[in-house]
Amino acid sequence: MQTFKPEGQLITTPENRNYLSSPNALHEAFFTGAIVEARALVCDKNHDLRVDLGCMYGIIPHEEGALGISDGSVRDIALISRVNKPVVFHILGFRKDSNDREYAILSRRSVQQDCMDNYISKLRPGDVITAKVTHMENFGVFLDIGAGINGLLPIDSISVSRIPHPSVRFHIGQMIRVVVKSVDDRIVFNLYIMPFSFMAMSLHLYRKPAQPLKQIQL
Repeated sequence: MQTFKPEGQLITTPENRNYLSSPNALHEAFFTGAIVEARALVCDKNHDLRVDLGCMYGIIPHEEGALGISDGSVRDIALISRVNKPVVFHILGFRKDSNDREYAILSRRSVQQDCMDNYISKLRPGDVITAKVTHMENFGVFLDIGAGINGLLPIDSISVSRIPHPSVRFHIGQMIRVVVKSVDDRIVFNLYIMPFSFMAMSLHLYRKPAQPLKQIQL
């Protein structure tokens, strides 16, 4: 089974640095369909993301910004929150701007679709995966379980003892291991995490369009 790392894990790898080293290397990434990671600089008024590719810039069009943007199940805040953070993407092609500079058209949504099809949809009870703490609220911790796809760890599932806030146990950017507890094929794109043991958690994976606020939006 192919695995997908949380965003921020590829950007410093030698292979990724090589892709960002020259226009020829970016063209190679385009032809091979490689997953590349770079930092998003700006989310413009159209909610397109401008990405620093080192030797040129890239644009992630609004609907290519995340899985679920096109059908409204994911909100634009999911794109705005990626500014000044690493994002993964496929390169869809190249264009010239009004100053005759070459730039790349990118898709984060494409990588997330691959992640869903080739990784998350294949997870089974007992599978152990790595997740990254992305942000915390009073009600729980949001985790990146791969390619920027998020899950929620409710606060009452973090510890056997009651805690006032998730920051008592976690910090932003922390990598943790989670265990898949169950998979429900009736639903798509929703997941949450329940207790497993003192230092491990177990993950309930669902597949169905995300419901606003009360369930996890991917």
